[in-house]
Formats: sequence, C-alpha cells, structure tokens
Amino acid sequence: MNKIDLNFKFKGVDCVKMQSDKYTVIIAPSVGSAVLRMRDDANDLEVFRFKKFVSMKTINGQREIWGLPTLYLPNRFDKGVLKTSDAVYNFPINEPKFDNFIHGWVHKRAHEIECYSQDNGKCVLITSFTHDKNDEMYEYFPVDFKISYTFTLSKDGLLQEIYLTSNSDKALPVSICTHTCINAPLKDGGSEADMRLSVPVGEKCELNLRCLPTERLLPLADWDKEYKEGTKVPVGQKIENDMYTAVKNTYKGKPFNGAVISDIKSGHVLLNEVSKEFKFWNMWNHDGDKGYFCPEPMTAMINSPNLELPNEVTGYRELKKGETFKCWQRFFTE
Repeated sequence: MNKIDLNFKFKGVDCVKMQSDKYTVIIAPSVGSAVLRMRDDANDLEVFRFKKFVSMKTINGQREIWGLPTLYLPNRFDKGVLKTSDAVYNFPINEPKFDNFIHGWVHKRAHEIECYSQDNGKCVLITSFTHDKNDEMYEYFPVDFKISYTFTLSKDGLLQEIYLTSNSDKALPVSICTHTCINAPLKDGGSEADMRLSVPVGEKCELNLRCLPTERLLPLADWDKEYKEGTKVPVGQKIENDMYTAVKNTYKGKPFNGAVISDIKSGHVLLNEVSKEFKFWNMWNHDGDKGYFCPEPMTAMINSPNLELPNEVTGYRELKKGETFKCWQRFFTE
C-alpha cells in the first residue's frame, strides 16, 4: 500500500495522511507541520505521543509536547537575548520561571503545502513557512527566512529533511531541534517499565539552575552512562534536561548515528537516525509520569549564540542571504 490523502480530518483539523508499507503517518501543515501520529500498523507500535481522546485544542495549547514538532529557534535564550555577528535581538520572555525566551515560533505557525507525490513505493510531502514583515515576531526578529520540510514515507520509515534558507541581508542564526515526543509504551498494551533508551552521548553539558549552559563539559557519571549503554528507563523517573555532545554509536554491530528505543519484552525497536549536523542530544520527560519522553537532537547547544565557547564546540553557525542549511532524520521500527 502506498497512498497519500490531502483531505484527511484528524481531530477536526485538515491533515495529510500518508501510508506506505507497514507505516501510517499524519502530518498537520496548519499545526507547524507537526507529525501528529506515526504508527507501525503491522506490529501495533505507536511512535509519537498520541492519545485518542485528547482534543486539538489541547494540542494547540501545548504544541511542543505532542507528536514531532520542529523548533526554530529552539530551547532557551538567556533573558530573551540573541546575539549574532551583526546584531542583538531581544525576544519577549515566554518562560518567566527562568527569565528566558524558549522554543521560537515556527511550530506555532500555519505552514503551506508546496507539493506532494505518491509513486516509486513512497509518499512525499513538502511543506514550508516563510518569515517576513507580515509575521508578528518580525518586530523582534526582522530577519527574513524560509524553512521547509520534506517528509518521505516508505518501507524504510519516515524521513524528514529540513531546509533553512536566509532571505535577509542580516546574519541568520542556525539552531534547529525536534522536540521528539516518543510514546510510552511503544507497543500497544505494553509496559512503560519495559522501555529502554540508548543515545550516543559524549560529554555532559552542565546546566545552571535556569537550564542554561555553564560552558563546562563534564565526563559521564553513572546516570549518564545509562544512555550510552542503552539501559536507561526513560519513564517512571524524572529526566530534566540532560544535555550531551553527540557521538556515534552502533546498532547490530554496525555504525549508527542516532537514538535506539527498545521494548525489551516484545523485542520491538524504534530507531531515530540523524544527520551529522545534529551535534547535541537533550533528554527530558515531563516529570516521567505523562506517558512520553523526549530524546531531542539539536544542531546547536542551548543559548549557543550567546556563549563564549567557540562555534565548533557549540555547533552555532550563521547563514548569509541565499544560503541554505540542511539536516535530516529518519524514524523506523524493527
């Protein structure tokens, strides 16, 4: 089966439903192009956080914690300040608890469908959002850009390619993250206690009480090594912004760049492969009792434009007018 439906209603909202091989995916262009559901129908696996009776009103009020939202500019900026090579921007504080600006606004905008196709054993959907003077955030960030996503669903899973293009004479900061909300349990009728998380972590990025980097990179303690060893139980205990530099790991004896989520009872595995541009991982699970957890791949460190560390350490970079930054990730199950 290989099918794309542009007129699919999901919780009362116009969405795009794609089906290929054993997978079904629902994407909401009007909800920041979030992937609101991905399912392995053959094995009864629910990939992203999903609850049948949760309304779209609830999801709209908490877009960062449902499905797979893509964030620009992600994570926290100290007191709302973002310093580029040619300007200083002051964003409104939307995290008063820590006096920060957090997560940006791209995931809160309606995106356009650019094109789609269904052939050669795959479904393809391209969506985009253009930031210009017509956006209410232009007052704070008068830097024109376009961000677009190419979603490809096939027997190999869901591939998301992200393209960020500068349309401005001002430097465009590059920092992209997906707030990857993994459903717990993964298997229908399974147990959260049977889930294990493996993430290829290198050094720990120490954070202060406001969840901002201290700029110290620390060796892994026993808690941190559980990610590397694949023994971390990602729910049932609180995980609060564990941020690490990314390294490569292995899967089935072969090099693999990404996170591996396992259900040790059923034997099923979810893999999140990422491109080399994702240089950090941040783990969070909303106190561990909400039925999901977030292994978040990030292209740059939290608050990266404002840090004293060199860009080759923080992952921060900038684009000139006409330049495009690309990264990608893939989700598939076994």
